[in-house]
Amino acid sequence: MEPWIAITLVAAFLQNARTALQKKLVGRLDATEASYVRFCYAWPFALVYVALFAAGGADLPVPTARFFAFVSAGAVLQILGTVALIASFAHRNFAVGSAYSKTETVQTALFGLVLLGDAVPLGATLGIGVSLVGVLLLSPRAPKVGGQARQWIGTGGWLGMGAGAGFASSAVCYRGASLALDGEAYVTAAVTLLASTVIQTLVMGLWLARAGGKPGALARVASAWRVGIWVGLAGMAASAGWFTAMTLESAALVRAVGQVELLFAFVVATAIFRERVRLMEVAGSVLIVGGIGLLLHPALQGP
Repeated sequence: MEPWIAITLVAAFLQNARTALQKKLVGRLDATEASYVRFCYAWPFALVYVALFAAGGADLPVPTARFFAFVSAGAVLQILGTVALIASFAHRNFAVGSAYSKTETVQTALFGLVLLGDAVPLGATLGIGVSLVGVLLLSPRAPKVGGQARQWIGTGGWLGMGAGAGFASSAVCYRGASLALDGEAYVTAAVTLLASTVIQTLVMGLWLARAGGKPGALARVASAWRVGIWVGLAGMAASAGWFTAMTLESAALVRAVGQVELLFAFVVATAIFRERVRLMEVAGSVLIVGGIGLLLHPALQGP
């Protein structure tokens, strides 16, 4: 197994754990405040992560203007994606809300081609397509003849796909930022992670304090520290995995393999949140796994 695949699988598991922890904050915090928790509690762990590399003798790269442009764009886009994902939980259950956000794989391939020139092999394209069908099967009801897409997908679905767009574009930007630095992939990914979490903490903190936040928003975030610490740790560890994998391989392929997170989401939905999972949702998850298999099959890979 190639290193980026193993790293992606671990990152997907940790991301699901972080999202499950964030859901425990819904009702106590609004969507924006719950989103801020993952960033403001993550940057200290990211700082320790970079410090460990420095203490181990690694040469930390010097940031460039291209790096700052990519990492700043990625940070803001990820904020928007996270807010949309958490907001979708109010309209659909945990597993399906996470599933719709997985349309990010197709979107990542498009963003990667446009922004970085990352081409996707034919076999990978086929695998992504099969996985997308699996995602669509997770809709709670089939579209009515002549009905609008909104009747089929619902507000939660649109929010989930909006989250996917935010995550897709941010993933490509983070890959661009990490590749703009000189050094080992693990080190450049760590520096990119630290920069992004600091930017996100500052941007969202100022917004909550001065513009769009409700009175007492920062105080409520601070009071949620018992859950917030674990959200931050899981989020930082997951992001470290994503950033490293996306430095080693194109963001589209990493995100495609990362769809295995959906299986983790079903386990969490049934075992922890006691939510009912339909047969069509199981069928959709099988197609997603099949799509990942096609994506990684050696006979279908490009030269």
